Amino acid sequence: MRVLLFLTALLLISSTGMSTRRADAAPGAFEQKVLPLLRKRCYACHSHEGKLQGGLALDSRSGWQRGGDHGPAVKPGDVDGSLLIQAVRFRHAELRMPPSGRLPAAEIAVLEDWVRQGAPDPRVASAPAATGGVDLRRGKQFWAYRPVTQPAVPPVKNTTWPRDPTDRFILSKLENRGIPPAPDADRYTWLRRVSLDLTGLPPTPDAIQRYVSDQSPQADARVVDGLLNSTGFGERWARHWLDLTGYADQVGTSNDVFAEHAWRYRDYLIRAFNQDKPYDRLIREQVAGDLLPHKSAEERADNRVATGFLVLGDVEIVNPDKLKLETDHADQQVSKVSQAFLGQTVGCARCHDHKFDPIPQSDYYALAGIFKSTHSTHKIPYGIWSGINTVELPETSAQVTLRKGREAEHQRKLERLRQEHRETLGRQQTLTAQMSKASPGSADLKPQIDELAAKSRRLASELEHAEFFQPNSPRAFGVRDGEQTGDMRICIRGNPYALGPSVPRGFLRVASWGPSPPIPAGQSGRLQLADWLTDPRHPLTARVAVNRIWQKLFGEGLVRSVDYFGIRGEKPSHPELLDHLATRFMREGWSQKKLIRALVLSRTYRMSSKGSAESLVKDPENRLLSRMNRQRLDAEAIRDGLLVVSGELKGCDGGPGLPLEYLENTGGLKQSGVNPPNFRLSRFRPEQEFQRSVYLPVIRSSQPAPTRLRDVFDFTQPAQMAGRRPQTVVPTQALFLLNNGMVRSRAEGLAKSILSSPGETHDRLDALWLRVFNRPILAPERDEAAAFLERTRGDGGGSAAIPQASWVELAHALIESNEFLFRL
Repeated sequence: MRVLLFLTALLLISSTGMSTRRADAAPGAFEQKVLPLLRKRCYACHSHEGKLQGGLALDSRSGWQRGGDHGPAVKPGDVDGSLLIQAVRFRHAELRMPPSGRLPAAEIAVLEDWVRQGAPDPRVASAPAATGGVDLRRGKQFWAYRPVTQPAVPPVKNTTWPRDPTDRFILSKLENRGIPPAPDADRYTWLRRVSLDLTGLPPTPDAIQRYVSDQSPQADARVVDGLLNSTGFGERWARHWLDLTGYADQVGTSNDVFAEHAWRYRDYLIRAFNQDKPYDRLIREQVAGDLLPHKSAEERADNRVATGFLVLGDVEIVNPDKLKLETDHADQQVSKVSQAFLGQTVGCARCHDHKFDPIPQSDYYALAGIFKSTHSTHKIPYGIWSGINTVELPETSAQVTLRKGREAEHQRKLERLRQEHRETLGRQQTLTAQMSKASPGSADLKPQIDELAAKSRRLASELEHAEFFQPNSPRAFGVRDGEQTGDMRICIRGNPYALGPSVPRGFLRVASWGPSPPIPAGQSGRLQLADWLTDPRHPLTARVAVNRIWQKLFGEGLVRSVDYFGIRGEKPSHPELLDHLATRFMREGWSQKKLIRALVLSRTYRMSSKGSAESLVKDPENRLLSRMNRQRLDAEAIRDGLLVVSGELKGCDGGPGLPLEYLENTGGLKQSGVNPPNFRLSRFRPEQEFQRSVYLPVIRSSQPAPTRLRDVFDFTQPAQMAGRRPQTVVPTQALFLLNNGMVRSRAEGLAKSILSSPGETHDRLDALWLRVFNRPILAPERDEAAAFLERTRGDGGGSAAIPQASWVELAHALIESNEFLFRL
């Protein structure tokens, strides 16, 4: 026994010594044989300098230890059990590496011997993706990540031209290049421009007459203040913001599931812009409104509705893999917040460090962990479906009284339907019984029975519809902190089932002025994120915001890539002006109305869009703002403008855009089954034809006929997010305006309105031009229009009065013209 123990101990000591000697000798062998082989055969597809196929990195020890989608690549000491060896031997069912062909036997033997010796690897344990192989110090030197400064207003030679400090920054560059600014636009052009930019609507003839009659120095300011205080301002600028949210009245894209609460977020935005809610507050409410203090039920409701920003995108809700669904949704929220508020494409760092910008993969997961700790979707009792999280909204006592009244009335309606349904069924059963007895005249009962059966089916549908859409406490799409909060692990190649190290929740380090604060236990981190986004020290938030405002007013941003302030984006044409506006914006309480007011009253904004020959040569792209940019009206401004000029525009107080009160628009309302309730939009409310476009339903999967103009004129697809729409000018647009029934109806309405006023032909032409082009008609135009009316009257001039049909044709021609479709 003693001999056996001695021999066992001797063997252990000997094997340990052998192992130690091999481990001591192996690193040299690794550097001499294994590493060159990996670089030659593997790094092209499995390194951070090349690609990360299958999520596997072989350029660090932790890379093969962690492995890829199939798990660790090497089991030290276990040659046959190591995936790497199985792959190079071509003995694995799925993995055969390299793809170009099997390695020579001698090279396979090198890898086998290395694994057999315990896979010694002297390289650093951490992979570059985990630590962030990004030079943040260098990244902070890029203009967008530097602190916002307050530059001095530059001197100019022509001191009489500027009206605002903004003008001095513009004029200074023009003078340095020897380019004169364009002359002022005439008063009619300026009024149309500012009306369209601030409200999305052209000025009415009465508004034009008031303005041109006001010769006081305060005339411009009075117009601007009136526009800023109008409901149309919020309706216009809320629509701009909706382009950044992926807003729609449909959940996802691939299924016709109605987003019945989406309209509350739209109406919240309209109120927020009309109230001039400070932009930093607007951010805080949309990111963490449910966590903010409140002073009233209305404020609490607004705070909760605002978080709909995080869930009203193109959310995929049909996925049996709930982990992937949650991970993808967090990815969408990271992308939305970073693009909308920061002009960054952080989503590009989900699978690896950002290819161009100083954003390491770890920073992506620092943000993603915040949203992974946020409750946004939940499983619903329909097959593999999920639903967007909803939150109950607090009510005032008056709102409770109104709701209870609606509930009582609805119950009475339900009882009436049930009673009528019972009576119809009873009558149908009685007649059926009579018919079954084959008594004389029973054959005549068949039509009555069929009629009662049809009525019974209709009443059953109405009853099902009324039971489903019963009034209840108001709810909105929104978020809350999850039951389980915590940091998130890196997902190798974005795969939530191939996990790397955990990353503490935090923010973008390249845009930070210090370390991220710790997230308290039980909190998602959204409140801390909102604080970071709105801190005046943030280098991006204010810059991105004022650049978006500038782009909406001048056609191009000071940074043309308005959604991307990264390395590959465009640099600002006037960096000092951008910082001046950013500091001014924050100093004036983050007020968007104050900034917009100052910009539209500036001399720069008042310039004509007709540049001089010199400016066209020296500044062909108008980067120096030597003239105003011409802009084609967007889809909403075209449709809404048609309603204004025809005199048919009707106001709207908001509310649901989807007319789900009509049975033909809904389906699948039963509370059980494979699929959730859905819609098939085939009937609009009559008044929706005459309401502003912002209130019409937005459908991702298709555009119903009444809203088809949006697709033709570059409406931002609601499955996407974009701060700047393209402005295409293509033949299909002209054909649409020529043949579309809605456009024709507006031309008929305009003609009727013109003819309803007394006057001669020349008076009516004056009124028509003022309505459509917002300026007086010129003499040659009057002569040409009169000749057109004569040519199209169709009665050979037999009657004194020009028929309405001729006026319709003329009106149709005008609203199709470039002058109507463009803002000069």
